[in-house]
Amino acid sequence: MPIPGTDHLEKTLAIFSPSQNAYSETFIQAHRQLPFKVKYFYNGYLPSQLEGTGSLLKFNLVQRLQKKIGRHFSLQEWALLNALKKDMPDCVLAEYGPTAAESLAVLQHLNIPLVVHFHGFDASVHSVLEKYEAGYKKLFAYAGEVIVVSEKMRNDLVNMGCPSEKILLSIYGPDPAYLKLMPTYSKPCFVAVGRFVPKKAPGNTIRAFAKVAARYPEANLVMVGAGELLNECKELCKTLGLEKQVSFSGICSIEQIQNTFENALAFVQHSVIAADGDSEGTPVAILEAQAAALPVVATLHGGIPEVVLNNETGILVEEGDITGMAEAMIRLLSEEGLAKAMGKKGREHIIQHFTIEKHLELVAESIRNNML
Repeated sequence: MPIPGTDHLEKTLAIFSPSQNAYSETFIQAHRQLPFKVKYFYNGYLPSQLEGTGSLLKFNLVQRLQKKIGRHFSLQEWALLNALKKDMPDCVLAEYGPTAAESLAVLQHLNIPLVVHFHGFDASVHSVLEKYEAGYKKLFAYAGEVIVVSEKMRNDLVNMGCPSEKILLSIYGPDPAYLKLMPTYSKPCFVAVGRFVPKKAPGNTIRAFAKVAARYPEANLVMVGAGELLNECKELCKTLGLEKQVSFSGICSIEQIQNTFENALAFVQHSVIAADGDSEGTPVAILEAQAAALPVVATLHGGIPEVVLNNETGILVEEGDITGMAEAMIRLLSEEGLAKAMGKKGREHIIQHFTIEKHLELVAESIRNNML
């Protein structure tokens, strides 16, 4: 993959992320390829680990650090502060709003530039917005730029008090390997890839498929991923008599997902606003499916309508419209050539507007503009 620019390879970028390598956060892993000397801090919203070094709070340093702590910093904040001072980064990229909010006092103290990347739950979950209401206002004031992944998220953050001129819209891009896949569209197979969590409403996808299976008994649904609703979805399939037509693949490698895509007719996902307010930013799997030349059946939710052209690269229905989703899937099964035509246009749409190179170029430019 081409690296977007090399003029800042001597500059240091510290990436703060809650996790080191969460399987569902491919968008964060892509940021490691940014054209800087990247130092990756992780483990919690206030990072406590540095990749390649380990814990920031070494046991033999605890006593010495405790003597230095004043009223302004906790032990963990002081450990992060000292780690940053050893090799002062030229900028910090904070993945998720809470990460930026928890780290803000340290960054302000050291006067390190900050770019914040919001992704989804951090701009939508009620409890998160309530907890970080004051913190978000402070980070909006301090951050040089705030990156969002959909127009809806942009509007939401503006309503929270983020200056519109600080917001950069940069939608993720899929791994280029998906562009090389060659689905045959010959099997009546639908695929869903994503965590089994309320905002992805996997149960609704299964209920819609049940209506499809009643008409097309040979059809099947492959569901990839894990999460809190997995067992509930398995029980739902038993209740609906779909045990032979719905398979659960668990967490799969990229290669396994790509193989599933090549043997599928379409990608399906019934995203909704969860009871706690959680909603999608722009689902990476939907970008990957279109890159793989699969049509997408999904909902008018979050950033999905910004990347799926309704009735051109896929079919979008209202949240909760299970019958509408089933009808869309049946349409792809019954209209010869439709899946292939939509899939081809979807791939062209991704190549033109949503490549990972475009995303990394925008993020790299934002960071360059905010470096010391």
